[in-house]
Amino acid sequence: MNDTLTLTRPDDWHLHLRDEAALHSVLPYTARQFARAIVMPNLRPPVTTAAQALAYRERILAARPEGSDFQPLMTMYLTDNTPPDEIRRAKEAGVVALKLYPAGATTNSDAGVTDLRKTYPTLEAMQREGLLLLVHGEVTDPDIDVFDREAVFVDRVMTPLRAAMPELKVVFEHITTKEAAQYVTEADRFTAATLTPQHLLYNRNALFTGGLRPHYYCLPVLKREEHRQALLKAAGSGLPKFFLGTDSAPHAAPLKEASVCGAGCFTALSALELYAEAFEAIGALDKLDAFAGHHGPDFYGLPRNTGTVTLRREPWTLPSAVPFGEAQLKPLRGGDTLQWKLVA
Repeated sequence: MNDTLTLTRPDDWHLHLRDEAALHSVLPYTARQFARAIVMPNLRPPVTTAAQALAYRERILAARPEGSDFQPLMTMYLTDNTPPDEIRRAKEAGVVALKLYPAGATTNSDAGVTDLRKTYPTLEAMQREGLLLLVHGEVTDPDIDVFDREAVFVDRVMTPLRAAMPELKVVFEHITTKEAAQYVTEADRFTAATLTPQHLLYNRNALFTGGLRPHYYCLPVLKREEHRQALLKAAGSGLPKFFLGTDSAPHAAPLKEASVCGAGCFTALSALELYAEAFEAIGALDKLDAFAGHHGPDFYGLPRNTGTVTLRREPWTLPSAVPFGEAQLKPLRGGDTLQWKLVA
């Protein structure tokens, strides 16, 4: 039994940092573990231009803990009206991707895309310039069951998108179903997917055990056990098209615990420990290094990090709550004892 794990310093390929006081509260947790992170653009107002992305990047850099070398990788929010000319400016500004939020799919997605076909000229510009498309893979039709939205998205959106833009690099983010895992497994080298710790560790029973548990509520929502097992198989497969993306999404505790609560699990405080738990459960700890530190940069065409981090088998108690601006933030599994601990 391994009691220590030394990993290539990883990157988080899907992260929410928010802004202002919230940004200053949560960034240190990510910077402690990860060298880089893909930062989501769904602020209010959303980050829709290269100039806004550059300004947001400067605010993130200013919020880094003293001595930190953490680097944010910036994205823009794709809308029905994103002009193709903005893609050239985005490339020049160092923006690496645009994010597709189907309108109404998740937090701050009201400005999202209503019909992907409207964006095809912009997607063609992205394909030419080498910018990636990151997709929240759910349809939002009210007649589609919430647990089926991802599977329907595969047929309705991903299949025609890949036919129209065969060399556009697409990351199917935070996949939750066996259908999505199979689709990405069988796809070509231009398609990849991120996996979150909560979707690897829990099925939808976690939402209801002992009462309604809002801190396990995220979108896409947790699914049946058969889907969780398919995600674990994908994560532990060693296939380079699956990699780490926490989708860590902070919400102040009063809003998270409200009658209509925000969607998202805050995992940045213990992300690597949670992934280690998931990989150990399937006997795949030897695959965690590549999943966390190799596959992502390889797909994005970026160099792998040269530093390392070390996890040790050491029980510790995750804080029940941490400061979040003037409020509190409750992490997923807060108050529980975890078996792995990041020590260096």
